[in-house]
Amino acid sequence: MPLKTHLDEQPTMNMTPMIDVVFNLIIFFMVGTQFTDPERNIELQVPRVADRGALTAAPERKLINVYRDGVLTLDREQVTLDELVAKLAAARKQYEDLGVLVRGDAEGRFQNVAAALNACKQAGVRELGISVQLTNLE
Repeated sequence: MPLKTHLDEQPTMNMTPMIDVVFNLIIFFMVGTQFTDPERNIELQVPRVADRGALTAAPERKLINVYRDGVLTLDREQVTLDELVAKLAAARKQYEDLGVLVRGDAEGRFQNVAAALNACKQAGVRELGISVQLTNLE
């Protein structure tokens, strides 16, 4: 069995591809910054307005839960049908495209869910959704 008496050369790393990539990135960013200069030099007077704060974002959908015993909650607050109509109408005045999601108990009477949907209609809510859970029928 022959023994090694000399050391093998260590492999060297070829830096050429990495240097090429760095130079390409430098050129790309230098050219990219040149396009923004003409935008700054436009002789245009932009209208001025007072700062009144940020625009309000669209609110999340209101959530109505209809429990088995007929109890209604609007966003986790127990309400009657009349209160539900009033609160939804008030919320709709603030944001016209208000959305409502109705979740009814599977064991409860559908009449209670229908009453909640009718309250939404009376409040003028046009975007309604009903929550259901999908099951596998296999």
